[in-house]
Amino acid sequence: MSDLTRTFAALSDPTRLTMVERLMAQGELPAGELVAGFRISAPAVSRHLKVLREAGLIRQRAAGTHRYYAVRPEAMQSIARWTMDHRSFWEGSLGRLDSLLALNPDTEDTP
Repeated sequence: MSDLTRTFAALSDPTRLTMVERLMAQGELPAGELVAGFRISAPAVSRHLKVLREAGLIRQRAAGTHRYYAVRPEAMQSIARWTMDHRSFWEGSLGRLDSLLALNPDTEDTP
């Protein structure tokens, strides 16, 4: 499995994605703060963190009996590079959508 495949597989789980987003927003966090508000067992937390570590998305730092987690910037750079490498696809898709919407100007915005 390639690194990028492992990265996207790890992020495909909503709990893991939320953990990574929390770390990106707040920086390094102790495990307890990272999982605050999640309604999952301690073993499930451990499994999610293991998947994220093995995918190279987060790093773990021990300080005494505490474990701290942070996002690995290299992993986020890989995702950004992949996205930019496929930029022409995204731009083309959005361009086609704009064209289709322009063909039907009578479309009403309805909730």
